[in-house]
Amino acid sequence: MPDPAPGVAVAIAEYQRPPVSASQHTDPPPDAAGRASEKQVSEKEARQVAEAARQSTWDRPSFGKELFLGRLRLDLIDPWPRPDPAEDERAGEFLARLRAYVASEVDGAAIERDARIPDEVFQGLAGLGAFGMKISREYGGLGLSNLHYCRALMLAGSVSPAIGALLSAHQSIGVPQPLKMFGTDEQKQRFLPRLAAGEVSAFLLTEPDVGSDPARLGTTAEPTPDGTGYRINGVKLWATNGTVATQLVVMARVPRTDGRKGGITAFVVDGDAEGITVERRNEFLGLRGLENSLTRFHDVFVPTENVIGGEGKGMRIALSTLTTGRLSLPAMCVGAGKWALNVAREWSAERVQWGRPVGEHEAVAQRLSFIAATAYGMETMLDLCCLLADDDRNDIRIEAALVKLYASEMAWRIADELIQIRGGRGYETADSLAARGERPAAVEQMLRDLRINRIFEGSTEIMHLLIAREAVDAHLSVAGDIIDPDADWGRKARAGARAGAFYARWLPTLAVGKGQQPTAYAEYGPLAGHLRHVERALRKLARSTFYAMSRWQGRMERKQAFLGRVVDIGAELFAMSAVCVRAHAERAERPENVELADLFCRQARIRIGALFTALWENTDSVDVVAAKRILAGRYTALEDGVIPPPADHPWVAPWAPGPSTVPTDARRRLPPPA
Repeated sequence: MPDPAPGVAVAIAEYQRPPVSASQHTDPPPDAAGRASEKQVSEKEARQVAEAARQSTWDRPSFGKELFLGRLRLDLIDPWPRPDPAEDERAGEFLARLRAYVASEVDGAAIERDARIPDEVFQGLAGLGAFGMKISREYGGLGLSNLHYCRALMLAGSVSPAIGALLSAHQSIGVPQPLKMFGTDEQKQRFLPRLAAGEVSAFLLTEPDVGSDPARLGTTAEPTPDGTGYRINGVKLWATNGTVATQLVVMARVPRTDGRKGGITAFVVDGDAEGITVERRNEFLGLRGLENSLTRFHDVFVPTENVIGGEGKGMRIALSTLTTGRLSLPAMCVGAGKWALNVAREWSAERVQWGRPVGEHEAVAQRLSFIAATAYGMETMLDLCCLLADDDRNDIRIEAALVKLYASEMAWRIADELIQIRGGRGYETADSLAARGERPAAVEQMLRDLRINRIFEGSTEIMHLLIAREAVDAHLSVAGDIIDPDADWGRKARAGARAGAFYARWLPTLAVGKGQQPTAYAEYGPLAGHLRHVERALRKLARSTFYAMSRWQGRMERKQAFLGRVVDIGAELFAMSAVCVRAHAERAERPENVELADLFCRQARIRIGALFTALWENTDSVDVVAAKRILAGRYTALEDGVIPPPADHPWVAPWAPGPSTVPTDARRRLPPPA
């Protein structure tokens, strides 16, 4: 369960052009413990590492990139993509088997009570091939598309979110995905058949005091004198599947020396290798069945042939893996939205107050309407991203990030609304409801389970920065040197000339557009007005971004609240575009979807209006001043009258080199897959 989108916490702050390459900066010097010291890594160095990790070119079209430039490129998503019929049928057969298994053999309530997934469930999932859903059939997997893989996660996660997290962490960010994208043929032959058969993998990046800032990565991989491998030392935190995984993707820093590129590197590491200690199984607010570890490495030998992609490629691999890997998380959110709609609908129809079902009262009707419309919007965004990823003709790095951000935030709101609809029964546990003879709807568990989605695989704050960095990329490409304090006058002059030419062509396109024509998008029928609104809003968003860049220039990196609102507007506009195109494409077989699309767009337009207002009417500057005063202790009197948390432990546990001092191994060893 990594908490960051690696390398993007400060990505928006890097305004240098051309991009800084890995060879243009040096690692911060290690401290006595052999790790990068927090004090010795400057903000500039952190930016350079982040910028070097991101993909800087756009080789394929991107609906999301065009969106933030003020262009509504419906031709990139309309006609609505369709899955291959043969693959659809083959995947449908697997999904039917999976549905039958999880519905009859998996006790989600028991997983929640016992805080563990039973061994027999691991065996059953392995027998179905669920651990190889994303692994090619060539290596013994099922070779499902992103679309069908996400539907499988949605299905399994609706019974137990812990199972969804298990399968997702194993395949979306664990060993299979990096090997699929960057592994050698020999590595694929050696590892993938085992993982498809039921061995579990994990992804280890986060450390106790290193989250989203890769420049401070402390885990080291020292090359052995004989050149046959590396010795890994360090501690990794929050590794989902870490207590059960037999294969690990580990990010570690190889030192840069004469003749060696070094840098952050990805390794496949045997989970049972000598020197690995799982020090504890972490416990959380939700996802109680999650097998999540604190893992220590002490002189762990890894052969050279287990390096993925080459030295120094680790952060690029992590970011590339997360592009499609992020789609698994919104799949869980969409499943939660569908589950919430079912509970809200049935309860609101059956529960009678003041002579009418509660769903007929306007206060509850608003909440029901929001749940239904938002579930449809999230599902549509996810399906579109999956289909675009599957056809491999589009660059979906922005779209995937948008759906992760949007779905995690909106699913949390859905859960909150559902609890309000259910009242006291929403706050009561499923076991307590069952003990009183009522239907055990685990609504409070849903709220707890969903909360993590706003944090892991890129917190909301990190996603805002990542997407914003891509949203302003065109501006930085032509004008970055103008606001780069390190650029000389010659670079600034050349950047000025480039910027003048670019904006002379681009700015006039933002003044007038198709959305101002009353008959535009008429082929979309009752949804045409919403698309006209999208087109106008996109141009307004691009104008606002340009104005902000001109106003704040290099200080733009500090305007994170503004950038977050820009991204949120873009997410809503992406969702509106998607639902209109999908509903129009499916109007014959599912005419009710036109109603849902209209409902979603009406609600989204209200949210967009508020966000546009908040771009310029806000308390951002006041909040920053207040935060500085709070940090300085000016308002500590406000904290009087309560007992604070005990101070006998630090907020972040210190990193300690050397062998583990914990006498027990928390690893949960499973029998080999059937």
